[in-house]
Amino acid sequence: MSARFKASNQVAVVGYAHSAVQRHAKRTLGTLAAEVARDAIADAALEPRQVDGFVTAALFPTSGDHAVEDGVSMVSANWLAEHLGASPRYVAGFQGIGQISGSVSLAVNAIASGAADYVVLHRALHNPAGRYHHNAMSEAKGRQQWTAPQGFFGPLAMIGLPYNEYLQRYGAEREAMTHVVVEARKNGARIPWSYWYERPLTAEEYLAAPMINDPVCRFDADIPVDGVAAFVLTSAERARDLPHKPVHIAGYASSPPIRPRLPLHWTLDDIMSGGTETARRLWEASGVGPSEVDLPQVYDGFSPFVWFWLEVLGLCPVGEAHRFIADGGIDSDDPAALPAMSGGGALGNGRMHGIPQMLECYLQLSGRAGERQRQNATVGLACHSSPHYGGAVVYTNEPW
Repeated sequence: MSARFKASNQVAVVGYAHSAVQRHAKRTLGTLAAEVARDAIADAALEPRQVDGFVTAALFPTSGDHAVEDGVSMVSANWLAEHLGASPRYVAGFQGIGQISGSVSLAVNAIASGAADYVVLHRALHNPAGRYHHNAMSEAKGRQQWTAPQGFFGPLAMIGLPYNEYLQRYGAEREAMTHVVVEARKNGARIPWSYWYERPLTAEEYLAAPMINDPVCRFDADIPVDGVAAFVLTSAERARDLPHKPVHIAGYASSPPIRPRLPLHWTLDDIMSGGTETARRLWEASGVGPSEVDLPQVYDGFSPFVWFWLEVLGLCPVGEAHRFIADGGIDSDDPAALPAMSGGGALGNGRMHGIPQMLECYLQLSGRAGERQRQNATVGLACHSSPHYGGAVVYTNEPW
């Protein structure tokens, strides 16, 4: 039995909008989301009354003692539909592994099945006031009693462990990560809505940054922000009548369930074995292989994810990503290189989850990237989260 996705290339992205990415926006997240959604609908030459589907992943990505309030710190699909005055036939929120790729799957399945004709997919990110990971915990219970009191708490400790494993196993130097972060910031500095617009980073600045959780420094993590992006999706048939070149979804894949371990205990072997399975599912579902992808956009919420994704996707040999990148392998200014961070990613835009990756695929494949437009890009790949705890989507500008 073939694993090729039966709805492959039957659904397309036909419009988008993006807010400015700010440390703290002056307006509420809900206000921004409603404005951006209206702009995305207009970009697709539609009206709100025509939109009959809304999807999102409304996860509030912070830990600690912060209030979760719809329309303020997160924006659900229900909230957005209500405040646009819509009367949709399909409303859903993704709760599984891979927030952005999961949202894409909801939208694609709704359109392919006939549950909706036009779907708005949005993601709204909020940066709460105060310390981002403020924690009011006075005692550690359950499994956390074996980790939190020893200082193993929060995502920086989580990623520091496999990052150290990689350095030791493959003889990599922490200085090699300079090429990843500088590349992300170079590209983000070219994008007007980016938090880092016109603010590239030098290698010297990266190496001088404070260490947070060795070997993770300040610039190895994306900066928390307020920002919203929205996309409009419809069937490939309807897309032909709309003004912009459609970008089709060839297939998607989510990671398999992770192994049960202590809280935040992500080992390098788990990441790579789970990621290899994610990639296998992706190639089978989409009907393409790594050699056919000319616009890979790997996730970089933490800089080591870039090494991990490149290797599990087969874009460079295992254990060689640090050398591959240092040798210019992902330099977006080199036409012969793989532009794996040409959209700036999370490190170059701010903590927008997998939105920069999805957006870069749409802009480049639809020919709407302006001065950044790459020639002859036909197949894009957008990743989200860790290879073993996320997902990926393959996009193409020509139905296969």
